[in-house]
Amino acid sequence: MSLPWKHPQRVAALEAALAQRILIIDGAMGTMIQRHELQEADYRGERFAEGYDALFATDGHAHGPGCGCESHDQRGNNDLLSLTRPEIIRDIHRQYLEAGADLLETNTFNSTSISLADYRLQHLVRELNREGAALARAECDAIELRDPSKPRFVIGVLGPTSRTASLSPDVNRPGFRAISFDELAEAYREAARGLIEGGADILMVETVFDTLNAKAALFAIDDVFEEIGARLPVMISGTITDASGRTLSGQTAEAFWYSLRHAQPMAIGLNCALGAKDLRQHIDVLAQVADTNVSCHPNAGLPNAFGGYDETPEDMAGVLREFADSGLLNLVGGCCGTSPEHIAAIAHAVAGIAPRPIPKLADAA
Repeated sequence: MSLPWKHPQRVAALEAALAQRILIIDGAMGTMIQRHELQEADYRGERFAEGYDALFATDGHAHGPGCGCESHDQRGNNDLLSLTRPEIIRDIHRQYLEAGADLLETNTFNSTSISLADYRLQHLVRELNREGAALARAECDAIELRDPSKPRFVIGVLGPTSRTASLSPDVNRPGFRAISFDELAEAYREAARGLIEGGADILMVETVFDTLNAKAALFAIDDVFEEIGARLPVMISGTITDASGRTLSGQTAEAFWYSLRHAQPMAIGLNCALGAKDLRQHIDVLAQVADTNVSCHPNAGLPNAFGGYDETPEDMAGVLREFADSGLLNLVGGCCGTSPEHIAAIAHAVAGIAPRPIPKLADAA
């Protein structure tokens, strides 16, 4: 028997909105954080200023040479800002909502023990996910109070981690794996628990470059749903890594869908790596084979020589409007290089266009 929804009224509102129009996902978090030109000390805030987590220091601890606390550079640890500079994250969320976003992604892309190990902050996994979801929840609730006719939803983000379960990082040892399925699943369980506690409406396994990683995440999510006796809608979003039209682990968009269809996601889609033009054919494939909603949140084109993104809001919105006119989209937004200006332009471009009808496939169970 399927578990009941944890928030049945929220799910009903989400399903109703999906039936009525193309929903808007927000844009990039990193692009917006970069505008603040933060220094390493900004990431640390007061809590981590001395090179360790002050809340976890033992009573009477005197920090100094030989004390055993390992200081680590936190520059670029964007997820940590949910604790040290929450006002920045709240403001970014608010800007995307005011630009027209229906769904906010939490600032938790790297909030797994695997990714946080790079910063020696694995103990923060549950807290970062909980607080990341709570920040987005508060902003969604605030704007929804102003206009109850337009509900806003929190997508709890589970990123891909920095490891791959399918491929060896050592060309001389093709059978070697840097991570196991069980290790990935445990990392995702901990993150999912925090996102649910913080108030996420949806869990999204995103920027999937390795389908086995995604399977571990979905397995972990099911375990957590069993723990709490209820479930949330789940989204899955893969990433096509290059012109080959395949994920890093070698799957086409069609194979990606059929490998994960058993999870019965609320939506399947693609994000990151490529701009909208280059994702067009792959979204088309998903729109034909998937008997669920299709999402797309591409980059603002390909990165330039300086690592920036040049595709203007108007250009990107024009391309995505053609997706919508062609009946390919149920949800759309932006990934790397996008901003509230991009999201506002996309929202305007697809307004009034009917969402893609979900097909009844002959082999559907």
